Amino acid sequence: MSSPEVIPTGEVPSLPPAPPAAPARAAAPALKMPWVGLLLSLVMPGLGQIYNGQVAKGVTFFVGFSGTIYLITEGHVLPFAIFLPFLIFANMIDAFRSAVLINERGTKAVAEDDAESPWWGIGLAAMGVLLLFNNLGWLQLAAVVRYWPILLIAAGLLFLRRSVPRKTGDGPSL
Repeated sequence: MSSPEVIPTGEVPSLPPAPPAAPARAAAPALKMPWVGLLLSLVMPGLGQIYNGQVAKGVTFFVGFSGTIYLITEGHVLPFAIFLPFLIFANMIDAFRSAVLINERGTKAVAEDDAESPWWGIGLAAMGVLLLFNNLGWLQLAAVVRYWPILLIAAGLLFLRRSVPRKTGDGPSL
């Protein structure tokens, strides 16, 4: 029989050195190119937002663009012929700015889809309700179109309200 090997008490073998830890590399986020979003939005409104991962916003822009074209062809030139260029330019600027913001935050926000406001979905649903009511005969959009100046009045009042400074209530004001 063999006897177990006896190690002298002062000579305990040391462990081998640990291999150098490789730095953990996260996948490099794919950056969005703002000019691509802008050009895609020029080709078809909403396509730049879809490129940025903001599908609800892109669909809302596309439906707004299509609805504006439809209303112009139905003979309601004013105000829709005036709104159309603003819609197109706002769409292009939004796609560009959204891509810049996404790049600043990283694409994590796009993957989680928290970059979109729920108001885009609400707006899209509201447009669908209006079109459904029109198709069912409950609402005549052609008759409502003549009241478009009310939108200008409401926008003017909103801008006026925002421009007037609010009183803080910290004492009498002159």
